[in-house]
Amino acid sequence: MKALVYHGAGKKSLDERPVPKLVSATDAIVKVTHTTICGTDLHILKGDVPTCEPGRILGHEGVGVIEEVGAAVSTFKPGDHVLISCITSCGKCEYCRRGMYSHCTTGGWILGNRIDGTQAEYVRIPHAETSLYPIPADADEEALVMLSDILPTGFECGVLNGRVQPGSTVAIVGSGPIGLAALLTAQFYTPAQIIMIDRDANRLEIARTFGATACVDISQEDAVEQIMKLTEGVGVDCAIEAVGVPASFEMCEAIIAPGGTIANVGVHGVKADLHLEHLWDRNISITTRLVDTVSTPMLLKTVRAGKLEANKLITHRFSLNDMLKAYETFGQAADTHALKVVINAV
Repeated sequence: MKALVYHGAGKKSLDERPVPKLVSATDAIVKVTHTTICGTDLHILKGDVPTCEPGRILGHEGVGVIEEVGAAVSTFKPGDHVLISCITSCGKCEYCRRGMYSHCTTGGWILGNRIDGTQAEYVRIPHAETSLYPIPADADEEALVMLSDILPTGFECGVLNGRVQPGSTVAIVGSGPIGLAALLTAQFYTPAQIIMIDRDANRLEIARTFGATACVDISQEDAVEQIMKLTEGVGVDCAIEAVGVPASFEMCEAIIAPGGTIANVGVHGVKADLHLEHLWDRNISITTRLVDTVSTPMLLKTVRAGKLEANKLITHRFSLNDMLKAYETFGQAADTHALKVVINAV
């Protein structure tokens, strides 16, 4: 089968690899129909994720059709259409029983990280019964790919951890796919303001169409100064960091209001400074999280009901044969205006 393989920092190729086989009775083999590229894949290629070793097939998002199941899998059968969760969960360990599936002792974020992932024609899914979700055969599979990772990530790590409430003020630093996913799902709670901060004018314009009440272009104006103007000098109740660089985290520290919450979503490869000399007396909270995908069933219903337009995040489509071009397009988003790229693996 064809697969996108990581060969060390800055190196990748589309290779021929063996079709995966069942390893455990709880496994399933899924024929991938649609997958995508995540910002985390770009972090892997930068060398920011040492747990991902050379030779790994990348990718942790997708939908597909069950090809084969292990003897212990009773809720799925060959031919079933499924959503692949970016988080693998056994459903039995201490962390899973606490709803912290990202810390599953035999799972967590392993696809495209510690085991081969979804940017291929086939993928092996451990703990299939608790790591796959059934979807109708006539579903919009491209839209549902957005439920593998970015929508639950933006919602859980940003909106829920950020304690977004009705009437609150929210700033989202970074209007890439994750930031836009947080923007879309923050509106479940009707905040009074959702302010998007970025240096990409195109993405900020998209954010306006997605429901942002204000946009701040940091290439044109001082973001902290503008946020203070928009909030009458108070700052925001929730600052969502959706980039993963020190400057964006430190910006969140500068714009948070007393009693507010900084919700980190970005993947950080280097240290960011915590300015306690300014924050020690401001009653703020700082949260970190790897998505647990506990919200996936709810988001799946919301998308299927037409209340959350996940397909708005898709800007480009490629075949698996054009995977390297898809990476180039996604990695140069400022020039290509890419948000999420969908790869048809069939």
